[in-house]
Formats: sequence, structure tokens, C-alpha cells
Amino acid sequence: MLISNAYAQEAASAPPTTDPSFFFMMIGLFAIMYFMIIRPQRKRQKEHENLMGELGKGDEVVLTSGMIGKITKLDENYVVINTGGNIELKFQKQAVHAVLPKGTIKAIDQS
Repeated sequence: MLISNAYAQEAASAPPTTDPSFFFMMIGLFAIMYFMIIRPQRKRQKEHENLMGELGKGDEVVLTSGMIGKITKLDENYVVINTGGNIELKFQKQAVHAVLPKGTIKAIDQS
């Protein structure tokens, strides 16, 4: 009485066709994601690997934690950093964020 009867639809006689614009839209979406996300991330990763390969004894570096120090020892996976006052700390190479210009630590200590 209050509820109307529900009837099943008849099956379509022709199979559904795929719209070619769908494929172009998917290709465009992938291209946007590649140029905005994947490519810049790979570029940053490659730059960081080059930075780690070029590290040397005596370089002044800043770590991802914000700590600043001078490299005193270096091996395959680790660096030993002098943070001042004869304090030496051992870190993984991946923790190095950037190499600072020579004399940066001295300039910071004077201010």
C-alpha cells in the first residue's frame, strides 16, 4: 500500500563502450603526478646522495636535528662530529642535512 513495487531493469543488449576520453584523462593524471610528485622527490634524493658522497673530514655540517658540528672522522655509514668543547658524537651519514660554508661555526660562536 504505502510502498511501491520494485522491478528489476532489463539487461542492456549492447555491451558498454569505453569512452576514449577516460584513457586520456588517466594519462594526464599520471603525467601531473609524475611531474609534481615523483620527479622532484627523485631529484632531492639524488642531490642528498651526492652530498653524502662528497662529505670529507673538516666539513662543517648541519644535521637533520638542527645540530651543527665539524666532521672529525668518517667511514662508510657513520660520521663523527665535534660539536664543540671536545664533545664528539657519532651519527649516520643520512642524518647530514647540509654542508655549511667554512667558518660558519666560528661566526655563530662569536655572536
